[in-house]
Amino acid sequence: MLRSARLAGVAVSALALLGVATLSTASASPEHKDEKHQALPLVLGHRGASGYRPEHTLAAYELAARMGADYIEPDLVSTKDGVLVARHEPEISGTTDVASKPEFAGRKATKNLDGVQVTGWWTEDFTLAELKTLRAVERIPQLRPRNTVFNGRYEVPTLQEVIDLSKRLSRELHRDIGIYPETKHPTYFRKIGLELEPKLVWTLTRNGLNHPRAKVFVQSFEVSNLKALKGKLRVPLIQLTSASGAPFDFTDSGDPRKYADLVTPAGLREVATYAYGIGPAKDQVIPRDAAGNLAKPTALVTDAHAAGLKVHPYTFRVENNFLPTNLRSSANPADAGNLFAELSAFWAAGVDGLFTDNSDIAVESRRETFGG
Repeated sequence: MLRSARLAGVAVSALALLGVATLSTASASPEHKDEKHQALPLVLGHRGASGYRPEHTLAAYELAARMGADYIEPDLVSTKDGVLVARHEPEISGTTDVASKPEFAGRKATKNLDGVQVTGWWTEDFTLAELKTLRAVERIPQLRPRNTVFNGRYEVPTLQEVIDLSKRLSRELHRDIGIYPETKHPTYFRKIGLELEPKLVWTLTRNGLNHPRAKVFVQSFEVSNLKALKGKLRVPLIQLTSASGAPFDFTDSGDPRKYADLVTPAGLREVATYAYGIGPAKDQVIPRDAAGNLAKPTALVTDAHAAGLKVHPYTFRVENNFLPTNLRSSANPADAGNLFAELSAFWAAGVDGLFTDNSDIAVESRRETFGG
């Protein structure tokens, strides 16, 4: 995918950008181990290998695992009949062919999703059987036109199907393929009577995955549901954060705190009372300067580690559109840029894992950096 001629003009030593490398030595389960038992950062297949297949499909998850990802990440929403399925949002017009189905034209609706009016088709208005008649499409075809060749080929998978796939691939590949589910818009689903968490707990328990050694993380951008899950799940919980805004459950309850408050040293110590780690936006770890180039790392990784938390930033993608200015290969936002340099910068910043749409590149970068 990466064209050497284009990369030659943008290759930058991330170590030079950052100065002294600070590598994480934390080894608590469930970090990936090499044969010397030294912890290696995790490669997390963001919505599967979504740089190569339409996101949140069994094909995308399987490809990520075969590329070497340690975990695959299903975002969870609910159907009308209470089944957890993998979609990035409950509104599915951008990730399925629902708009082309005349039998569902009357289901189009405008709803308030976390304070924003959104028009489209919603998973909670479809039974699982109805949802299974739809097919996935590429969400960002302007940046990933090659992925559109797979439009219409894959169903919307259930959480159970993702778990079954991870178990099958673990046997076939002779290594455990973990799952890293995210509860999407939990306050929204709770208010419409389709609370996500009980079904998640039930499904993990039913599959023998609700114990401390299970290769599972559970993540959320909200706080109260993670705190409630702490008493019901025995797997690590991850508090997601954003470079702006606030957890919607805070906004909904009148709590004035923002994500910025969660990533202060005091905020991180509170997060550590219920979570194993944080999943920050990557700009919270290494921001960009006025020209759009990578600047120096913030104190977030150091502060999180001091609070006993792991750090798994998101999202690392190969297209120029998502890369710092000085790591882009051309003016075309869809061209492949120098993701290797960006990854090297974040390994050097001491992250404990990262979410990527391009697991193959991240696995190769990790091998080059850490030898494993």
